[in-house]
Amino acid sequence: MSEKHLEPAKSIVAKIGAPKCAEIVNKHISRVYRWMAPSEKGGTGGIIPFEDASKLVAYFEENGIEFSHKEFFPSPEVVQ
Repeated sequence: MSEKHLEPAKSIVAKIGAPKCAEIVNKHISRVYRWMAPSEKGGTGGIIPFEDASKLVAYFEENGIEFSHKEFFPSPEVVQ
């Protein structure tokens, strides 16, 4: 993954890879890369949409993938 990809989506996607994320949320892989792109470039600024994040959380839980729910939210210094 590129250094220009944004958190927290970058870390979540890195856990299982973009192709697997796309499969889980049933969307084209380009959608997964948009989660990690800045909003100025048509992305979501590192935020995974709620519906997709919910599917990923369920997958992580069902498959014993270690994560924290907090990982899906930007850190406070990024939000300010």
